[in-house]
Amino acid sequence: MKIKRNGRIGALIKILCDNPNKIFTLSYFTNKFNAAKSSISEDIVVAKRLMEDLELGRIETIPGAAGGVKYIPLVSRRENKEILEDICEKLSKPDRIIPGAFIYMADIIYDPTIVRKLGEIFATQFKDQEVDYVITVETKGIPIAIMTANALNVPLVILRRDSKVTEGSTVSINYISGSTGKIQTMSISKRAIKNGANVIIIDDFMKAGGTAKGMMDMMNEFDANVVGVGVMIATKEPKEKIVKDYVPLLILDKVDEKSKTIHVYPNEYLI
Repeated sequence: MKIKRNGRIGALIKILCDNPNKIFTLSYFTNKFNAAKSSISEDIVVAKRLMEDLELGRIETIPGAAGGVKYIPLVSRRENKEILEDICEKLSKPDRIIPGAFIYMADIIYDPTIVRKLGEIFATQFKDQEVDYVITVETKGIPIAIMTANALNVPLVILRRDSKVTEGSTVSINYISGSTGKIQTMSISKRAIKNGANVIIIDDFMKAGGTAKGMMDMMNEFDANVVGVGVMIATKEPKEKIVKDYVPLLILDKVDEKSKTIHVYPNEYLI
């Protein structure tokens, strides 16, 4: 069945966007659309220009025998501002305050539309790194981490609080939580990560950085290189974290139970 150019371009963009950072050969599209390579090449040029003009990411062509075309999710500063300010508005509502000066965030963390965009923001920040795995610790960091892994087209590895018999031989370490000061344990299957891999760490919250430091220490057991750390929310205090280089999306200044106020704002570097 012959497909007209507009139809091919629409389908091509859909396929690429559904599979970010995955390389598709020209032959894949010529077979799928029953079209000549020259026609597909022209379609890609139009699609590439359209995506860039609308700031919807970048379509990149890879030359050579093993080359092809792929879609790279890129979130502009303008879009970062819109997304992060919208989340701040949601998080600032007084009824989110939980006894103990905690904030209820489950509805945001488990909203697929929101965490997909957060994953793309993180992927944009780490796009220049050669990433082999995204690492997180159960449980609240998982949705954001899996969306980041999807945008980068790499596997997600989850560090467990308790080892599972189904994971086979595991490596376990103790670490001190920066928020509670308590000693906790995390474990990972020995088969989960290849030695010497490049990884980024993604988590939902950082106060002092103890959990992120624990994940970094765990990566040392695999001789892995931590090339980036990203968190959805980092507290303003303490200013000096255990982890020095990290990318927060939002900064939590304070939660006042008495006045029922929450002050949270986007990371200015991103907007």
